[in-house]
Amino acid sequence: MKKVTEAKKLILENCSPPGKELISLSNAMGFVLAEPVLSPVDTPPFNQSAMDGFAFSFDTWDGHSNLTIRGEIQTGNYDDRYLKPLEAVRIFTGAALPPNADTVVMLEKILLKDNFICIKDDSLTKGTNVRLRGSQTKRGELAMNSGQLLTAPAISFLAGMGIEKVNVFSKPVISIIVTGKELIAPGNAITPGKIFESNSFGLAAALEQLHISPFSVQVVDDNEEEIIKTITKHLQSDILILTGGISVGDYDLVAPALEKCGVKQIFHKVKQKPGKPFYFGIYNHTLVFALPGNPGAVMTCFYEYIVPAISCYTRKEYFRKLTLPLENSFTKKPGLTYFLKGKTKGNSVVILDNQESYLMNSFAIADCIIELDEEKEHFNPGDRVFVQMIY
Repeated sequence: MKKVTEAKKLILENCSPPGKELISLSNAMGFVLAEPVLSPVDTPPFNQSAMDGFAFSFDTWDGHSNLTIRGEIQTGNYDDRYLKPLEAVRIFTGAALPPNADTVVMLEKILLKDNFICIKDDSLTKGTNVRLRGSQTKRGELAMNSGQLLTAPAISFLAGMGIEKVNVFSKPVISIIVTGKELIAPGNAITPGKIFESNSFGLAAALEQLHISPFSVQVVDDNEEEIIKTITKHLQSDILILTGGISVGDYDLVAPALEKCGVKQIFHKVKQKPGKPFYFGIYNHTLVFALPGNPGAVMTCFYEYIVPAISCYTRKEYFRKLTLPLENSFTKKPGLTYFLKGKTKGNSVVILDNQESYLMNSFAIADCIIELDEEKEHFNPGDRVFVQMIY
């Protein structure tokens, strides 16, 4: 069996280089830039008023004379006529200044009489209330670098420069195959020997957490021919996730089916609880993960192993990793890394009850997975442990 650290290292070593694609900015939320973005224009593209007020040339004003009002400039319009000395133009927030105007006095700082204004602002200086052309970004300047996450403000920033499309790291194509003769879909009547299938729902929801929709979700019987057929159909995915049938029982058919499909096994079994029978293999550039069928083991293996693999494609970090002190004690067998459902509490973390891999009531309220070191046996309140957040 592999140690947890060895297993994680082998997965990352076998990830393919990320793909890139050009997508519309309107669809780019949550993606990571694959190439630098240079500003195609000056932003703002002209000297712009930051206030509703009056624009004028500061150097032609003597500091006390009234200014004659010469029309107005509405936002979206442009007046290319030069102002004469002691002239001002009514202007609105965001509007372009006339060619020689360089200062805006806000409405609250003037007295208006007939067609003249008297400025009542002793603190007014040249350039007040003006956003200079290119003061945010200049044409040809680096706007955002490769590797930066496209958040809502980042998308607004790029759209403000007129950018329509961006090169991003592609999301992987992910397929899910759930195996088990005992499984029936929720909504059907339960019969003796059957259980409701939940792993496809959990995995699909976990992928949606990452803003990835599974390409395909299939539930198949414990029948080798059917499993082989379904695996073969989905080996063009970037990542293939199977659940169930990966242990050593008579009807654990997934490992031999993967071998017959030409999947190269990298490892099978990890020194961990839950999820000891965890399998990882590759087929060309497809990463193949086969997880034990218990829902707790499925979700644990997803967050601990599959999420880092997805990050290799998207170049995006999804969940925080922390080191926190324990609130309660725990004793385990040495020789296995334990992954326990936990709940953060301020600056500490609590190990929840019901840790068996088939029990999901504790996982349903957990906000993290606590990792307990392989060799250590006793853990006491205050001991610091690794914590993987799951939302």
